[in-house]
Amino acid sequence: MAQNATIRFFEGPEKKVELVVAQGGPSLRDLGEQNWRRVVERARAFVLSTISNTFCDAYLLSESSLFVYDERAILITCGRTTLVDAVEELLRIVPPDTIHLLIYERKNEHFPEYQPSNFYEDVRRLKELMPGRAYRFGDEDDHHIHLFHLEKDGLPAPPADDMTLEILMHGIHADSGSLFCSGPNRSLEAIHESTRVRSILPGFEIDDHLFEPEGYSLNAIRGPEYYTIHVTPQEIGSYVSFETNHRFGGDLDDTVRAVLEIFRPKSCDILFFRPAAAPPQPIRCDYQLRTEVVQPLDCGYEVRFSHFFKPPRGPQSAEELAL
Repeated sequence: MAQNATIRFFEGPEKKVELVVAQGGPSLRDLGEQNWRRVVERARAFVLSTISNTFCDAYLLSESSLFVYDERAILITCGRTTLVDAVEELLRIVPPDTIHLLIYERKNEHFPEYQPSNFYEDVRRLKELMPGRAYRFGDEDDHHIHLFHLEKDGLPAPPADDMTLEILMHGIHADSGSLFCSGPNRSLEAIHESTRVRSILPGFEIDDHLFEPEGYSLNAIRGPEYYTIHVTPQEIGSYVSFETNHRFGGDLDDTVRAVLEIFRPKSCDILFFRPAAAPPQPIRCDYQLRTEVVQPLDCGYEVRFSHFFKPPRGPQSAEELAL
């Protein structure tokens, strides 16, 4: 989230890589903090703080978050980061033949022309490192997610409760965004009192940070579960992401609604990863559904991509129509 104070735009939409090692492979936590700091630095980010429990080390970054388990690591970066460089570093410290799963994900940016690379260039580099398949969810000229995953034979089915929810919000309400911008009353305490970001899911240990002159990040862990929030509140390209691996039962829709009520975006993309063999679980919220794609992946997961928007109450500007 760090940015040059003379620039009023920051690219909030993220890039993400998730890596899982096979049973019997090396413990990723045992690689040590210095190795993980080097991976983060290769992506052009740095570690701000960490919290840990029995299951997970959660690193809050200058550009988003890193979560490291014994068998799994999730690295999320935003801005002008170079996440494929971090993947290359990962493959230097994790033996490639022990990697069970690798998924690389990239959200469409507001200003892709300012990025160091595009998804197609990233995939060319990734395919030099491993075999894999690439997908696009959503219209290329509208909101969409690009995804690449490692192709590997003989993979077991993922655990039944292995799921990840991402809520990616554009055009957040001015009142919500102002809490995260410079001002005389701006503080973590004011954010905690005015929003429910620390209690979207109960009982989590929280690590959060306010950036100057604007921006906010939060990591939260409880046992093996995490959730994370990243806020880019400036007027041009305002954006918020929420992600969790919470084991949802009947509380999925309630969680989606709670997040949307805090930030009140004009539109959102919801990405839901779950085992392909699990019963269907559609996403419901108070927004209008514009696009939905449900796609099983060869690595055993199903991806549901849903783009929602808030119906307008009056005439729209060209900027509002694009959100």
